[in-house]
Amino acid sequence: MRTIKLLLQKEFRQIFRNKTLLPLIFIVPLVQLLILPLAADYEIKNISISVVDHDHSTYSRNLITTIISSGYFRLAGYDPSYNAAIHKVEHDKADLILEIPAGFEKTLVRESLEQLFIAVNAINGVKANIGGAYLSSIINNYNADLRAQWIQPVRFNSAPIIEITTSNWFNPFMNYNLFMVPGILAILITMVGGYMCALNIVKEKEIGTIEQINVTPIKKYHFILGKLIPFWVIGIVVFTFGLFIIGRLIYGIIPAGSILLLYAFLSIYLVALLGFGLLISTYSETQQQAMSIAFFFVMIFIMMSGLFTSIDSMPLWAKTIANLNPVTYFIEVMRMIVLKGSGFDDIKLHFLIIGIFAIFLNGWAVMNYKKTS
Repeated sequence: MRTIKLLLQKEFRQIFRNKTLLPLIFIVPLVQLLILPLAADYEIKNISISVVDHDHSTYSRNLITTIISSGYFRLAGYDPSYNAAIHKVEHDKADLILEIPAGFEKTLVRESLEQLFIAVNAINGVKANIGGAYLSSIINNYNADLRAQWIQPVRFNSAPIIEITTSNWFNPFMNYNLFMVPGILAILITMVGGYMCALNIVKEKEIGTIEQINVTPIKKYHFILGKLIPFWVIGIVVFTFGLFIIGRLIYGIIPAGSILLLYAFLSIYLVALLGFGLLISTYSETQQQAMSIAFFFVMIFIMMSGLFTSIDSMPLWAKTIANLNPVTYFIEVMRMIVLKGSGFDDIKLHFLIIGIFAIFLNGWAVMNYKKTS
């Protein structure tokens, strides 16, 4: 224990003397957590729409007003022809075109049927799909309002009516920050733990101090624990600041479940993650090599963790990779505890899987680390 205590003192002094490393560990993740949720929003707004109105009637003006007042669209301009509107699309000044034919109001009143033309710039597929869906939904609602005005209500309606009532569980107001902040915090903890642990050990190789440690009577497990424990503590501290300072004070997120259960899972997850960083360090001779290897895996962890896209919608091979990704389980647990208030019975399988990851990664790293005496 005395040996480990001395190694821990040495590591903490080394970390806190590094004026470049401290901001990277404590400040950068918090700033990222403050900024990224504002950009990582599934709701698309300010979609530029160009309107070609050949009718200039009351109905067409009301339809345009309804679309713009929805808050999702920004009017790029009224164009006299479709060619003028498509010119704006080609120059990225408009995302959608709505063309209203001449005689729109007369045909709609006389024949109860009329067609509108919508053209969508599909270079950005996500924006095109969502923007087109928004516009179609607004037009359908406008059509329903017109039908309600035309059809005289009857006193008794013998036809059966099905009323649909929706309820958003766990996030009733569809607050995207409540959904994204826990996931982004999980990613930031992954980057801090994985990167910093790997770079710290490889730095010992670059400056030559690891050779001096290798010829000392210090046991292999003493050295490894001395390297892992400081970053385990730092991971806990960064998570605490992110959850209670940024999450609660800035975004108003209060976990619905047990805080102790969340920290219990975090503790095991950090062990697995630091084992991953230690494993990278055993295969790297320079910090550049360690950063390249860590970046490769961290990008896979981020993109295939379910943070931005649903794992259920992935192909089978991608689901397999996602299930082999420890970040997937941490993000799931974060959202389950913070949003749903899940208990231990709900996440006991996640505990087991992360425990297996921790044993496997650390065991591999310890076996691969060579100490000469």
